[in-house]
Amino acid sequence: MLYTEILNDNKIFLALYKKGKFTASKYTVIYVKPNGRPYNRFGITAGKKIGNAVCRNRAKRLIRQAYRDFEIRLPVGLDIVIVARAPICDIKYGELYEYMDKYGAEAICRMAEKSADKRK
Repeated sequence: MLYTEILNDNKIFLALYKKGKFTASKYTVIYVKPNGRPYNRFGITAGKKIGNAVCRNRAKRLIRQAYRDFEIRLPVGLDIVIVARAPICDIKYGELYEYMDKYGAEAICRMAEKSADKRK
């Protein structure tokens, strides 16, 4: 990933869930919060409600690939967490790509702008 580090710290995940902006869809929930750094930080969550380990890992692979494809479009300086939902196990990558193309990347940019406007 070009402009991205991986999020592993639970405190950052919890801060995003509490204070970050979010958008929800059938397949994912995307949380965004500015981090003030010259790079993005990215995390994925796939809980047990998604399914067994095979399904959770597939969901994470799909989300990771979709993020890689749209990373160039995203503004820099964000913490992003994408939470998988159960229907993601039943789709092909093309459907997730279309969703990210139409809504996901635009929603992340829009939430980043709103957060930046609030800080001014």
